[in-house]
Amino acid sequence: MKMSIKQLRAFLAVAHTLNFALASERLNISQPALSLAIRALEDALGGALLLRTTRHVTLTPEGEAFFPLARRLLADWDNVEEAMHLRFTLQLGKVSVAAMPSFAGNQLPAVLKAFRQRYPGINVAVHDVINEQVVEMVQEGRVELGIAFEPEPANSLHFTPLGSDRFVAIVAADSALASREYISWRELLQWDFITLQRPSAVRLLLEQALARDGKRLDVAFESHQLVTVGKMVACGLGVSAVPALCVQQMRELGAVCRPLTHPAIERRVGLLQHKQHRLSQAAAALAQTLSAESRWPDA
Repeated sequence: MKMSIKQLRAFLAVAHTLNFALASERLNISQPALSLAIRALEDALGGALLLRTTRHVTLTPEGEAFFPLARRLLADWDNVEEAMHLRFTLQLGKVSVAAMPSFAGNQLPAVLKAFRQRYPGINVAVHDVINEQVVEMVQEGRVELGIAFEPEPANSLHFTPLGSDRFVAIVAADSALASREYISWRELLQWDFITLQRPSAVRLLLEQALARDGKRLDVAFESHQLVTVGKMVACGLGVSAVPALCVQQMRELGAVCRPLTHPAIERRVGLLQHKQHRLSQAAAALAQTLSAESRWPDA
């Protein structure tokens, strides 16, 4: 039989007071129950820890040696118990999330601000990576949550929609297209086109959607970052199409955003999690906040 935390508490209560009556009062148990707990502990350890006479209680040499060890064990137990209580009550914790750049750089900060106000003790690690890496990190269990375009059906992933994101045109402020209320793809593709490099999901989505509509995407400039694409457009190097999630960011860079038509290209964005992995309390709380706080701006 192994010793239990109840037996440790019984021993420490007696060792501190050297009085069974006082110890039983502290623990709110009967003296016979206290004596049984001490005897069971001694049986588990293999020898006497206390010497009890009709008038005195003293520690054996082994009891003296065990006293500081028992205090340390109980402190560690209480610390673990408290730490887990804090995690389960969302006062402490950590969660890792991977998000595609269009969401990470635009919607996520406001969501995290709301999350931090509710759960100030939870640390959030954000991985700002391309859409394909988001899917990969969730599949491999490197993050609990991902935010990405809706992937192809997969046995390992569960997708929860947050909203639909439609692509918008971005042009320079002095472009002839800037005065238009809407811009068609036929008009946009008459200009030098700037977009993300492969294997970006944004690039792939545009190419596939345009191909279905009988159009070809000829690229003049390409970059790994949406910010760079926006700056190139704002400087007059050409035009581009980006997710509507990026509208505010593109405007801050100096580009003009307009709705795109013929065809309208959109795709659902949502939360990814592994079907076989149960979310931690912290990750579940973040997922709930993302669902409640995510906003989908118009162009």
